[in-house]
Amino acid sequence: MLNHSYFLPLAHRSLIWQFARREVLTRYRGSMLGLAWSFLTPLLMLAVYTFVFREVFKARWAGGEGSDFEFALQVYSGLIVFNLFAEVVSQSPRLVLERPNLVTKVVFPLEILPWATILSGFFHLAINIATLLLVTLVVKGVPPPTVIALPLVFAAFVPLLLGLAWLLASIGVFVRDIGQMTGMVVSLMMFLSPIFYPASALPAKWQPWLAANPLTLIIEQTRRVTLDGLWPQWEWLAGYAVAACAMAWLGGRWFAATRKGFADVL
Repeated sequence: MLNHSYFLPLAHRSLIWQFARREVLTRYRGSMLGLAWSFLTPLLMLAVYTFVFREVFKARWAGGEGSDFEFALQVYSGLIVFNLFAEVVSQSPRLVLERPNLVTKVVFPLEILPWATILSGFFHLAINIATLLLVTLVVKGVPPPTVIALPLVFAAFVPLLLGLAWLLASIGVFVRDIGQMTGMVVSLMMFLSPIFYPASALPAKWQPWLAANPLTLIIEQTRRVTLDGLWPQWEWLAGYAVAACAMAWLGGRWFAATRKGFADVL
């Protein structure tokens, strides 16, 4: 039975915090630079992508000023959305599978595991956004006031991530190949999303397909509020939020309906 603890897990907030904190610390435990990798990795990848697309393929950002910094900022704003999506989707198939000891504990709320993964992802998201705003400040000056709407953009994204996490966490218990499948899908999504190009650059016949990509609207709205100085397209964002909530409800229902079989498989 789906209950309020799935969507408002306030009673388990300390537990979610502990799991999220453990995920972040475990990732960097034993490394010399520790949490500094969370800053260095996206910057290094950004430098590589910018070099390849700007210097090798001679790509230019449509509608931009044509500088390397403009291209880098546009790409980076898309990457921060993609990285959050990739982190949640890549980890979700293993959330329950790698914790069989929790499945046997009848009182343990398994439904909070996706919440902890998303919270961990938002830790890295916050670092990436801070980096984007800092570089924007250095290159273009003070970021536009519309940047205060950025939390609302990502608030619409959270229910979709939550629904996918519940769905993949459940399927991952019964279908072990789902981890490899999601890895392939994530790789494809990087190039099928408007990260290295604006959505408007695609021919009209491909626009409906790009619009169906769940990352497209969030990436475009992120660029609007952080780089273009425009407020989000509220009607589109509201419609997206409704669809994302529907996905969260479906994912939660699936997880609740299948969790009784976890112990039999694990």
